[in-house]
Amino acid sequence: MLIIKCFTCNMLSENCYVVSDETNDCVIIDCGAYYPEEAQAIIGYVRDNKLTPRHLLCTHGHFDHCMGNGFIFRAFGLKPKAHQDDSFLMEKMEQQTSDILGIPVHLDVPPTDTYLTNSDTITFGTHTWQILSTPGHTPGSIVFYDAKEHAAFSGDTLFRMSIGRTDFERGSYVEMMASLQYLSKQLPADTTVYPGHGPQTTMADEIRYNPYMR
Repeated sequence: MLIIKCFTCNMLSENCYVVSDETNDCVIIDCGAYYPEEAQAIIGYVRDNKLTPRHLLCTHGHFDHCMGNGFIFRAFGLKPKAHQDDSFLMEKMEQQTSDILGIPVHLDVPPTDTYLTNSDTITFGTHTWQILSTPGHTPGSIVFYDAKEHAAFSGDTLFRMSIGRTDFERGSYVEMMASLQYLSKQLPADTTVYPGHGPQTTMADEIRYNPYMR
């Protein structure tokens, strides 16, 4: 059984997830903690629940999903894992942050530990997750999917009744539409989707009501 805790982080209200199971192993997904109190809430939750972080995962390389990677590295020694097609974003985190926010920003983030491919899996505790490649928002956008638990972490590919933007560097609306159709075939209707922003949803609701998935 997965225990999923969501923390809303930074000026863009990004969702960071700490996901654990009965072994007390956990993964941290999209740590966007920018303010110290956000980082302390995440780190405190892990320590208070005696969890052992095994992976720091990134659904994509945009800064609002990675701003807290330095906090996690200093607390637990984990470096981020992201898809190889987003290496151009992971390697210029401060620059993209400053470019988008319009002000100089210093981020003390660690280098990427592992660049993932579509054939890789993520294992922790008693769980093994698939990596689903969903380019569109960024070339290396991915969804982490737990088939046993019917749970998917969609980053900025799929939101409740919406989708992520495709007008950032190397984004593609055509690829996004193809990725959404791919997800509609890969994820059963009873899959709970945990997005990078906003509330959770289900594939059944998205297929039925999301105008981008029709």
